[in-house]
Amino acid sequence: MSVPTPLRIRAMLVGSGLGARALRGSALTVLGYGGSQALRLASNLILTRLLFPEAFGVMALVWVFMQGLANFSDLGIGHSILQNKRGDDPDFLDTAWTLQILRGVVLWLATVALAWPAAQFYDAPELAQLLPVVGLTLLIAGLNPTRLDTAQRHLALGRVTVIDLVSQTVGLVAGVLVAWVTMSIWALVVSAVTTSAMQLLLYSALLPGHRNRLRWEPAAIQELVRFGKWIFLSTIAGFLLAQGDKIILGKYLSLGALGVYNIGYFLASFPLLLGWMVLRRILIPVYREAPPADSPANFAKLRKLRIVLTAGILTLIFAFALLGPWLVELLYDPRYLPAGGVVVLMSLALVPQVIMATYDHAALAAGESRRYFVLSVWRALFMVAGLLVGVSLGGLPGALVGQGVAMVLIAPFVVALARRYGAWDPLHDAIFWSVSLILTILILSRNAEAIAGLNALNLP
Repeated sequence: MSVPTPLRIRAMLVGSGLGARALRGSALTVLGYGGSQALRLASNLILTRLLFPEAFGVMALVWVFMQGLANFSDLGIGHSILQNKRGDDPDFLDTAWTLQILRGVVLWLATVALAWPAAQFYDAPELAQLLPVVGLTLLIAGLNPTRLDTAQRHLALGRVTVIDLVSQTVGLVAGVLVAWVTMSIWALVVSAVTTSAMQLLLYSALLPGHRNRLRWEPAAIQELVRFGKWIFLSTIAGFLLAQGDKIILGKYLSLGALGVYNIGYFLASFPLLLGWMVLRRILIPVYREAPPADSPANFAKLRKLRIVLTAGILTLIFAFALLGPWLVELLYDPRYLPAGGVVVLMSLALVPQVIMATYDHAALAAGESRRYFVLSVWRALFMVAGLLVGVSLGGLPGALVGQGVAMVLIAPFVVALARRYGAWDPLHDAIFWSVSLILTILILSRNAEAIAGLNALNLP
């Protein structure tokens, strides 16, 4: 007699096996990210009424530089702890923590050095003051204990989720209070710095595990650098992938239009960013403990997990694409209405990434970060080319369509990587590419008017 479904679910939720931990980790990540985005949305709804669109345009540029500095110096410390056999060794963890602190200091000094040139390049004098202060978030993050990475390594994410939500809530409240009193862009800065400081405080006080001390072990440094050098290069490409639209559109759009675009991007990117967080936290441990090439049973387990994850993320993406204009009209004041068209096209442009997303982590779990780097480079090059060609031919709508076309063209490279590790699943791809094509056509016809409204964001 088969076990009743409720008992199966209970066994999965309380068990200690890989499947149970992956299920709990996925649920907690979705809960945490969903809560985080709900808080961000609440913050946006309040602050867009207290501040002006240009403030969000300037902060979009600030975060381009923050993300760029973080990516251009990423040593893959977190990924190393997740996949390395010494990931629970105190000497390895302390050395990683020491290296992470040094990186944080260097990053903050870099924000100070870049502040004036950035202000001149984008003709935004506020950047000269904002960058060094927001740069403190990078310095603070460098002090985060490796107990955070250890929790992710073992899929023990409950306390991490609570800490992140509490920290973001405190940051939101601080930002809203400053906006209420000053009506200035500094409200966004205070919110970011407060959130980072609260995370550091709570991670240090509440997460169990090894208490870090400064240490420099040559053997650990060699392992971190050997694995991390390709992560470093991959994240440079990842920066272009994540921020290339803002870098390029920042020269085509006014700061106000860029702020409106950023509101649309925030809504559209929610499902993909949620997906990436789930995949990063869940799939590396799953690939490491149950490589799909080792047995048909491992492949079957991964197929089930992959189909559930892809279906869930795509459902959210298509829902946002269909309802984007209505959501913007419901949530924001008339100044932000063109963001509805951004939500539609940006959501659809992200669909190819979601379909192929579960393959990327096979190489990282195997410790082969070089192949992941090669894929990241191709993805970034295609995306930047799609943006440039698209914006030249069709303005902002063209830029968004260009990103989607670029991600379709990169799919064969992703498949080639997945095949090396026995991870490619043609049935999964056939189902989701077919369904996505039909839904994309239907949504484009349904929201043609909102897409046409994007022309209001183009410069004359």
